[in-house]
Amino acid sequence: MNHRRSPEPLLWLLFSSGGMAAALMVPILLFLFGIAIPLDWFDPSYDHLSAVLHNWITRLILFGLSALALFHWAHRFRYTLYDGLQLKRYGTPIAALCYGGAVAGSVIAAALLLTI
Repeated sequence: MNHRRSPEPLLWLLFSSGGMAAALMVPILLFLFGIAIPLDWFDPSYDHLSAVLHNWITRLILFGLSALALFHWAHRFRYTLYDGLQLKRYGTPIAALCYGGAVAGSVIAAALLLTI
């Protein structure tokens, strides 16, 4: 008997955690950097923002947010193509492109965060 385990539970875990992380953190970042700072509701100095960004914990959190959001996108897009456009016959290439794109994006995010 060949009992090969499916990676589906891991993919659903990444999907749900990516959605939760994005739902909790992205609105806060959009509010801060899209509304509050441009409207001068508070004015952090460049040195302060630079110090926060150079902290390894901040980089780790930004990487986690980026990677999880990318895997959330990949899973959602995969099932949109499967069910919405009825492309289940192309399941393997779609999955490879979606999750491969998420992995590539995560590697790029890590490289960018390491060069700061």
